Amino acid sequence: MNEYFPSVLVGHRPDQYRMSFTAGAHSARHVRRIVRSYLRDWDLTELADAVELGVTELLANVVRHVPDRRCTLLLLRQAGGGGVRVEVADGSPRLPVLAGEVPDDDAEGGRGLVLLDAVVGKWGVAPGPGGGKTVWFECEDAAGQPGGASPAPEAGDAR
Repeated sequence: MNEYFPSVLVGHRPDQYRMSFTAGAHSARHVRRIVRSYLRDWDLTELADAVELGVTELLANVVRHVPDRRCTLLLLRQAGGGGVRVEVADGSPRLPVLAGEVPDDDAEGGRGLVLLDAVVGKWGVAPGPGGGKTVWFECEDAAGQPGGASPAPEAGDAR
């Protein structure tokens, strides 16, 4: 059975991509290709490295910490076209925790959110459907679009 078969694809909109699936060991690789394709279509290829790393880390957390591994990914082109927001929602109430310091070199985990925090504009966690959560992040293009300076943190914002 293919571990990456999307169970729900919601109607097409030119400014977003959404799918629900059961994440597996190779899901991040497939989702990175999809993300890269959308960023190319939206003329946001300069964000590809940060967005792909962010998606990889969030999906790794689903695989590692969500018992049924089901999640919904939303890739949303921000108004004005200069940035992107990524959301990964799952049914687990377990919240991600940003480690206070970088783990030891031989530690097997604990780096994902540290990396995410280093490469994205901002990220956070919000209550999700059915008692779960939505972990999200935003990246803007080099010109700081849209709006220039980063807005004030939102409720549930990790930064």
